[in-house]
Formats: sequence, C-alpha cells, structure tokens
Amino acid sequence: MSASIRGERLVITLLGKRNVGKSSLINAITGQETAIVSDLPGTTTDPVDKRFELVPIGPVTFYDTAGLDDIGELGAKRIQATNKVLFRTDMAIFVNDGTPFGQGELELVKRLQEMKIPHLVVFNKSDLRQPAPENIKFCEEHKLPFISVSAADEKSMKGLSQMLIDLSPSKQAEARILVGDLVKPGDRVVLVTPIDQSAPKGRIILPQVQVLRDLLDHNAIVTFTKDTELERTLASFATPPQLVITDSQVVQEVAQIVPEAIPLNTFSILFARYKGELEILARGVRQIDRLEAADRVLIAEACSHHAQEDDIGRVKIPRWINDYLGEHPNYEVKAGFDFPENLEDYALIIHCGACMLNQAEMGRRIMEAHRRNVPITNYGLAITKVQGVFERCVKVFGV
Repeated sequence: MSASIRGERLVITLLGKRNVGKSSLINAITGQETAIVSDLPGTTTDPVDKRFELVPIGPVTFYDTAGLDDIGELGAKRIQATNKVLFRTDMAIFVNDGTPFGQGELELVKRLQEMKIPHLVVFNKSDLRQPAPENIKFCEEHKLPFISVSAADEKSMKGLSQMLIDLSPSKQAEARILVGDLVKPGDRVVLVTPIDQSAPKGRIILPQVQVLRDLLDHNAIVTFTKDTELERTLASFATPPQLVITDSQVVQEVAQIVPEAIPLNTFSILFARYKGELEILARGVRQIDRLEAADRVLIAEACSHHAQEDDIGRVKIPRWINDYLGEHPNYEVKAGFDFPENLEDYALIIHCGACMLNQAEMGRRIMEAHRRNVPITNYGLAITKVQGVFERCVKVFGV
C-alpha cells in the first residue's frame, strides 16, 4: 500500500523555543527553502508542513512549529496549534540551541514521553556554541538520543538524517495487513459500494481503494458491485464467494442478501482494526445500549467536508441511533484536526473511519479517550450495532 496516501505518511514534527533554528533544520534536511528563516524570534506562527522522501523510510511530512515560549494571547493560540500537531506526530525532533534547558523545554520532553512519541534531541548551532553540560547529562540520564549539529554543516545533517532513520517507529516498517489475513490466494471477494449523492464523482473512496489493493496483493479475485446489483452478482457465480465486504451504510440490506455461511465485513470495521484498537472500539459500541436522552455524543470527523443533505455522521448515524434507542441524545460534531479537550463531557465518542489520519493520531485519540474512561467507537461499528449485524461482522476477530 502506497505510503504517499496522506493518512499513511510518517509525520515528523520539529519542536523547541523561538529562534533555535527549527526552520533552518527543515530547510537543511530537505535541501529546499521550505520554511522562512529569520533572526527575529517568532517568525514561524502556525505549523508549516513539508512533504519529503526520506530514504529508506519513504514519504514523510515535516512540521515546523511555533516556539513553545511564544508570548501573548496570540502566542498561546500558536502553542495550542502546536499541541494539536503532536496528536498526529510519529516522531519528534526537539531542537535546542545549546543553552541550558528551561522549564518549558523539560515539560515538552515530559509530554513527548507521556504521549509515547519517539523523539530525538538536536543541539543546533554547534558552530556557535557547544551544548550545555547539564543538557548532555539530562539526555544521558533519561536515555534520550541526541546529536549536535549545524544547519550549515552537511556532514552533521547527514548524521541527523541517519538518526531519524534509526529512530523510525517499528510499526512504520511493519507490513500491517488490512484484510489479507482473511483470504487465501484465489479466494473470491465481493466489495459492495453504493453509488449515491455522497459518492465522489468519477472515483471510489480511499478505504475501498486500500482494501482493493491489499486484496490484490494477497492474490484474491475481487469483484466490485453496487448494493442494488448484489443479488445478481452472487447469482452469477458458480460457487459462493469466500468474503463480502460492504460499505457500512447498506450493511443491513447486504446482510439480508448474503447467506449467513458467507463471512461479512465492512470497510469501516477493517479500518478500525488497521488504524486503531478494535477491541476498545468494539467495547465502546456497546455503550449505545446505555445512552439516555440527556447524554452528549461526540461525532468526530477526521476530514472537513461540505455536509450533504443526508450526511453519514451528522444525519444518518444520529437518526439510526435515535430509532434504535427510542431516545434522542444530544449530538455534537467536531471536524478536521479538532479533537476536544473536554472528552469527559461526552457519554460516547463516535469517530469516522480515520482514512485521513495516520495510525499515530488515531491511536492517540483512542487511547486518550480510553485513558479518561470515555467510551469510543467508530462509524462502521456503530452502524452495524444499530442495524443488528454487529456480532456477525466482528465474529471473525473474536471481540
């Protein structure tokens, strides 16, 4: 599966105080004038991203961020934007200019450790000064990898690139299987995708593309069909297919057509396993049975899009839950990279399939909710639950 997909790119974020040379480092690593460089503190305001091919890791996105010591009301908002970037960060480069660590820098290291983000300490501006001895001692005592560099020194920058490669999370190198473990070479798999007003013109959506590619990589025989043509498709086969995977929105109709003997799954459930903690999400979906009218439910969307008249997250899922419960909880929608701080205010979080998030960000959202004892599930699991086919779809995973 191509790592060039936005949700599959490794995210590397540069952090540190103002004027320590974060922007210069990005320019030196990428060999391009990506970030604005100035001696004036606070030149970088909002996080700036730069895509780059870091061999042998593959496609990565570097984020240049505002200084963690930014000041004033606007500075606080810039720091808040930096903290949001941390949720989707796979690796962090903590940049220091060699001067003794301040309290804010020590708190940053602690936050990176709490979030379990692999991080590297870079002492920049080695052409001007050597890192303070107490900084070296701190890194050694806390087993933090560190390197002293100058953005103007090509040799030291090669050393930094190599340390990034060595620090790359092991999960990034693993061949994570999306669906291939459910099939054998030569198995026939039917992919059911409705074509309605929410379907993008001239293409199929990303999760379906990724499932298709993974099945082809595992030598399955794949047939695409619309839900309205499913019966005719199944009847055309001499023998039944070994697996049917459907869009969640039509899972109830598909379940009625596909015989019980044929395993059934959804694109969204497969992505729940691929991107996050399926066991936690499956446990969270059972919270739907306990929802009451006064409860607040968060609908979390990873991407920002124009809401359709019959939008899946904003309209259909709330309507289906209301019909299932005979109650009307209060639904709130947060889209894009906004994940609320006040998670405890919600009785349940229902997250989208996260095709636009990398594994790190989705995993941290799930674990943050889990840490605060807030049930969390995703669209696909919620839909199968209220449509009465949840147990059938997750049976193969034993959750």
